[in-house]
Amino acid sequence: MSFFFVSLRHNQRIVTKMKRLWTIILLLAPLAVFAQQVVVSGNVVDDKTGNALGQVSVSAGRVSVVTNEDGDFTLKLTEAPGKIAISHVGYKTRYLDVKPGQSENLKVRLRPATIQLREIVVVNEDPRELVEIAISKIPENYSMVPEMLKGFYRETAMKRKHYIYVAEGVEDMYKTPYNRSVHRDKVAIVKGRRLLSQKSSDTLGIKVMGGPVQAVFLDLVKNRELLFTKEHMDEYRFTMGTPEFINDRQQFVVNMEPALVTDYALFHGKIYIDCERLAFTRIELELDMKDKDKATRTMLVKKPFGVKFKPRELSSVVDYRYEDGVTRISYLKNTFRFNCDWKKRLFATSFTATCEMVVTDSSSEDIRPIGNRNSFDSRDSYYDKVEYFLDPDYWSSYNIIEPSESLDKAIQKLVSKYRRN
Repeated sequence: MSFFFVSLRHNQRIVTKMKRLWTIILLLAPLAVFAQQVVVSGNVVDDKTGNALGQVSVSAGRVSVVTNEDGDFTLKLTEAPGKIAISHVGYKTRYLDVKPGQSENLKVRLRPATIQLREIVVVNEDPRELVEIAISKIPENYSMVPEMLKGFYRETAMKRKHYIYVAEGVEDMYKTPYNRSVHRDKVAIVKGRRLLSQKSSDTLGIKVMGGPVQAVFLDLVKNRELLFTKEHMDEYRFTMGTPEFINDRQQFVVNMEPALVTDYALFHGKIYIDCERLAFTRIELELDMKDKDKATRTMLVKKPFGVKFKPRELSSVVDYRYEDGVTRISYLKNTFRFNCDWKKRLFATSFTATCEMVVTDSSSEDIRPIGNRNSFDSRDSYYDKVEYFLDPDYWSSYNIIEPSESLDKAIQKLVSKYRRN
């Protein structure tokens, strides 16, 4: 089995410093274990089109999950929640009463949020200045005490339209206050599992070298050296976009576009800022693919001999959620697409790597740091740290991102082949 090692970077200096940490874009999703469970499950769709909505936040207090690409969710709680909140960017938040015996297989329709002209706030300032104000307010809006987040993390790799690799796990993530650097933040694996295609024809796989630690370093609000330094911001042009709603709160939208010609690939992005609190609530980034050589140098670390690499996409989404007077990181997703050409093959093969994390619970009381001995190192391969998954009830006690129908079928197929072999 040959492996690709891919890396996301902003410039040569950052890459040299953090290269081992950014090997493939990975996401971490927090989870929690419960002694007695109340299960709330359902499906979320667009009210007008009926289309399934993915990445929708479903929460009861600090406990939350997100829907998968089919719109499905399962929320596991220690007691009946009374109400759950269902929110998504651009939609009105739904608050549903959850009655005993009627908490499963819920059908939820979300209506798009319509912005009235009277609701639009005219911003006369330079949009970059708005971003700088939001940066200055980070100490007011984000946690100033240590916290422990519970997370669920999943990384997958697809060859064309078929899954060839799946790994997922539950982690604890220790977060220092937001006025400190990320270098003392730690991740520990609570439980994890993996599957890899046994087909000899799957000669190219993806091995993750950063793994769950990406949730620490891709917290762009805290790890500001990746995007929000003066040096990096000088490379971009900022413009105001159309306002949006997240959790029924109006958001300024600031667009980012490359403004300079640099030796490395820059990003196109959207930054969502809460109009009232001036807190970052969502950041979307997509690598500029105009210069394929620059994109390749940004994304590719190592490849098998004789393979030609063609980048297609590198995109990231980072979401933050406001709860109990504090804004916290809540969701991450990174998508990496590329083609590979072999000299003796007629057609190129397409590959897609996806890494996803959702914070499912958090605590601010009696928090102790994760020791170095128990922490996951950025140089570690997640694949080498977890076991094969053969137990169908492996996640019965945990909140997870429900596998989509296609992923669930792929998992069953890979498990069957593994058992036979």
